[in-house]
Amino acid sequence: MKKIDILNFITSFRKSPNDIKTYSELSAHVGAANEAAMAQMLEELRQARVIKEVEAKGEKAYQVIAR
Repeated sequence: MKKIDILNFITSFRKSPNDIKTYSELSAHVGAANEAAMAQMLEELRQARVIKEVEAKGEKAYQVIAR
């Protein structure tokens, strides 16, 4: 799993450029075994201002703001 895999799952710039994925959707996609690595990558992407953390459906969610 790489950061680009997470970004590609969150959004597709041609189909839905402003799509938002919740943390549970992301963890279901990468699997429970990779959840710790995913959380670390999400934090790195957030600090680099590639994604932003928002709230959707009552839980934290992520949206790509730069590619």
